[in-house]
Amino acid sequence: MSQVKDLTTLTVKDLWKEVKGEEDWWGEISERVLGMVKLILERSLEEELIEQLQASRYIRTEARRGYRNGYYERSLFSQYGLIKALRVPRARTGYCSQILPNYQRRQVEINRMIREMFLAGVSTRRVGEVLSQIWGQSISAQTVSNICQSLDREVKIYQSRKLLDDYQYLLFDGIVLKVKGALKAHKRPVLVVYGIKASGERELIDFRQSSSESESQWEAFLRNLYQRGLEGKQCKLISIDGCAGLHAALGTVYPYIPIQRCWAHKLRNVANHIRRRDQKICLQQARRIYLAENRRVSVAAYKDWEKQWKVQYPEAVRCLEKDLDELLNFLDCPESNRVKIRTTNAIERAFREVRRRTRTMSCFTNGSSVNRIIYGVFNYLNQSWKDKPIPKFTQTT
Repeated sequence: MSQVKDLTTLTVKDLWKEVKGEEDWWGEISERVLGMVKLILERSLEEELIEQLQASRYIRTEARRGYRNGYYERSLFSQYGLIKALRVPRARTGYCSQILPNYQRRQVEINRMIREMFLAGVSTRRVGEVLSQIWGQSISAQTVSNICQSLDREVKIYQSRKLLDDYQYLLFDGIVLKVKGALKAHKRPVLVVYGIKASGERELIDFRQSSSESESQWEAFLRNLYQRGLEGKQCKLISIDGCAGLHAALGTVYPYIPIQRCWAHKLRNVANHIRRRDQKICLQQARRIYLAENRRVSVAAYKDWEKQWKVQYPEAVRCLEKDLDELLNFLDCPESNRVKIRTTNAIERAFREVRRRTRTMSCFTNGSSVNRIIYGVFNYLNQSWKDKPIPKFTQTT
């Protein structure tokens, strides 16, 4: 018959051996596992206090730095479950533990999990309910909000970091979110830049809240990027929608980089001047313009389209004609790159993820909460794109 070990007689090192000997240690939450964790923590805290006081219990030496002062009990919400009545030693002169910092009721892993659940779209109320079912300990919605405020520091670092000037293509666009004001809610644009490197690596580089999408607001955003290192020396093309303020600001900050108008936005504008019954055939023929293999063939396709629709829909033709040069700039780039740069669809897909996350929110409480959500979504997308370059995207020039 096997003997049951007396765990109280084992050292911390031996206890960890016992823990690692458990076959289902990482997958099973059991009373035995929690008991081991509790014992390890209590023994570690004891040894830490002895090291700090330079004397064991009941031993008087000249090297002693203080005296014990009993214990107090606290609970710890750990990744293995709720550890109740954890005995923490005290000292008369004060004892600051590095193992278990004062007032820390949850481990860092739990806080990180709460943040990830919140960013994934789980409401602050539901986060507490889910954790209650898993660990038997609920967390209030206010506690979840307080934990998520730790993202503010990460947002600040993200928006002030030095930028590498190695992007071959830049895409700019904005998304509008509703934020509470002093008297009423306001629509607040968030300006965003997305970059693609020659290797096919992609990244949501930065974002900023603004009061509008005016030229001055876009220029302030662009100058901040430029001053942080994004000078555009390697950039071959900048893709944008039809925002006049952004177009004017680019002419000031990045005047020597060609601008590509988004074909998706342009064709939607063209469709506004066409009767519904003719939209499908007219837009299908217009798509031949950007699917052409080079600029010469593209211009010929435009002339054919213009000839067929100019009399019936002159406004639609004028809408496309006035920006045709900028609509065809992508044809000067490698053919394998064109599908990703002729529109701003890449950045629009990121916006869809933002809208999915914010769908349950009628209005943001303040600007900081907007930054947390945007940063969380962008950080998730950037991490998911790491080591996954755009297929068939080459450095061919």
